[in-house]
Amino acid sequence: MVDQSMSLGKRFRDITVAHFNEMLENAEDPVRLIDKYLANQSEQIRESERLLHQCLTHAASLRQQYTSAEKMKERREQQALLALKAGEDEIARIALQEKMQQEEKAAQYKALYDQSKVGIVELEDQLQQLKADFDEVVSKRSYYIARLESIKLQQRMNERLRHSGGGPTPRMFDRLEERVSDMELSARTLREVRSGMREAWTNVSGTATQAVEQELAKLRNKLKQEGWN
Repeated sequence: MVDQSMSLGKRFRDITVAHFNEMLENAEDPVRLIDKYLANQSEQIRESERLLHQCLTHAASLRQQYTSAEKMKERREQQALLALKAGEDEIARIALQEKMQQEEKAAQYKALYDQSKVGIVELEDQLQQLKADFDEVVSKRSYYIARLESIKLQQRMNERLRHSGGGPTPRMFDRLEERVSDMELSARTLREVRSGMREAWTNVSGTATQAVEQELAKLRNKLKQEGWN
């Protein structure tokens, strides 16, 4: 039973977490690989737990055989003492012979029990390691699922940005551009008209002033001819 637990424990540890991490790096579908590993690991844990239960049951049986032989050894020794006290040497010899048999039996079962305890401790350690590996892989599964979801969301964002930012200007902005251009043209035309009117008015005002000055000069000449200083 002990040899079986040791060989089974070795087989359980053939696929280590380190090797599993290496497989993950090269896997096209890491989540599927993780699920496959977890299913296999879960079965190994159940098998190990069943074997541990069998080992514990067997160890309990060995312990019972050992303690029973110890008790029988002590009882035969007491019987041999009572026989000697009663002068029954032959009965004392028989009791002592059985005592020696029980003593040998107790030693044999004790050795088996001690050996089984070593195997149980090793199997318990291996089982704890299997569960720790299982928990670590479960954690990695959550990480890879989150990582894949982040990649999918990033791809969707990139796709949306590509359609919204890199394409032609929507028609509604084209129409707005035309309207604004028309408004700018109207405003520019109005400014030009007003500027032309101001220039024309300035020219007209200048001509009128010159005419007035000429008329004024004529009047001055007339007054001078009439004798006005």
